[in-house]
Amino acid sequence: MTIGEIRSLLDAEFYCGQENADKEVNCGCACDMMSDVLAMVQNQEVLLTGLVNPQVVRTAEMLDITCVVLVRGKAPTEAMIELANERGLTMLGTSHRMFRACGILYNAGLRDEEML
Repeated sequence: MTIGEIRSLLDAEFYCGQENADKEVNCGCACDMMSDVLAMVQNQEVLLTGLVNPQVVRTAEMLDITCVVLVRGKAPTEAMIELANERGLTMLGTSHRMFRACGILYNAGLRDEEML
């Protein structure tokens, strides 16, 4: 699946990283606690979260996550967008709640690393 397909499936908007729309991604995770992401996530390419602070971008960078999807209609701060741009990270936003967004992406073929 591509990041562009994720955008389309979730009726999401690009906040940054539109140039990565054709990038292939295979696995993802969802969490609002970055400490849990750091402790439990490995080899994920997409992170769904409702947390909107620069720590999300820093966590994604540390784990080589290429795309962050903000759920529940959350919008990133300017600091988040700037930091994501500097790091080459794609950031999307959707009005879907996290559970629904995960279900949509799962049904479309996005998996977590344990299922690959």
